[in-house]
Amino acid sequence: MKLKFNAEVAAAIANKKPIVALESTVIAHGLPFPNNLETAFKLEKIVREHGATPATVAVFDGEFHVGLKENQIERLAADKTIRKISRRDLPVAVARKLNCATTVATTAFIAHSAGIKVFATGGIGGVHRGFSQDVSADLPELANTPIVVVCSGAKIVLDLPATREWLETHGVCVLGFGCDELPAFYSRTSGLFVDERIETAAEVAEIARARDALNLKSAVLLTVPIPKKFEIEQRELEKILVESLKLADENKISGKEITPFLLAHMAEKSAGKTLAANVALLENNAKIAAQVAVELAN
Repeated sequence: MKLKFNAEVAAAIANKKPIVALESTVIAHGLPFPNNLETAFKLEKIVREHGATPATVAVFDGEFHVGLKENQIERLAADKTIRKISRRDLPVAVARKLNCATTVATTAFIAHSAGIKVFATGGIGGVHRGFSQDVSADLPELANTPIVVVCSGAKIVLDLPATREWLETHGVCVLGFGCDELPAFYSRTSGLFVDERIETAAEVAEIARARDALNLKSAVLLTVPIPKKFEIEQRELEKILVESLKLADENKISGKEITPFLLAHMAEKSAGKTLAANVALLENNAKIAAQVAVELAN
C-alpha cells in the first residue's frame, strides 16, 4: 500500500521517533468552522509539546496521506465536498481519486500500515441506539488492528452498554486512564467497567508490548475521562440527546450522517457546552497519546 508522508512524519519514521496518528473526520465533519481548523492545529501542537510527532491522516486524490501540510488541513476544514469514508470506502476512494476525511476505522488501518503505534481521537463509533445490527466499522477495526487507540469512550449518541459488550466479546482490551469506569464521552462515568485501571503512560506501553509479544491482533483501547471542568451531567445530556434523536428521525437522517447531525444539534441545544467539551477531550487525549507514544519509543 502506497503512503505519502509529509517531511515531519517521514523524518520521525526514519529516526524511529514517537508518532501519534490523528483522524480527519473530526476536522471535516465533527466540528463546525472555524473551530475545526483551530482544533486541528491545536491538536498537532499539543502532540509536539509532549515529545511526539503528529500525523493527521486523510485521503487526497485517492492517495493516503500520513501527516498533512497546513493547506491540506485548511482544505479539510473548509471544503464541503470532502467525503467521510470508512474502511469499506477505501477501494472507491483510491479508484476514483477522491478527497476524503478518515474515520476511526480508516485512520487506525492507515496508521498501522504506516507503522504508527498510537492513535488519538475523541470518541469511537459503536452500536447504534435502537438498532443493534447497526455496528460501526470502528469496532471490528479495533478487534483486528494492533494499535493503541486513545479516546474518551464511545460517542454519547450510541448504545454504550451494547458497545462495551461488543468490545468484550471480540477481545479488545479496554483500559481506564485513572478511572475504573468507561468514560461516556462528555461524562466521566457510565457505570460500565474497564478491564484494568491504569495510572501512567508507561503502564500502557508495557501492556501494548505484552499484547505484541502474545501476537494478539486487537487494539488496546485506552479510555480517558474528559477533564472535570468540562464534564456535562448525564441527565442534562440525555434530555438533549432524546430531542436530537427525535429530530433526526423526523428528518430521516441515518447511516454515517447521523452522528455528525446529532453532535451538531446537541451543541446548538446546549448553548455550545457540548462543543467546548468535545474540544477539551480531544486536546486531553492528544496529550495522553503523545505520552504513550514517547514511552513506546523508549
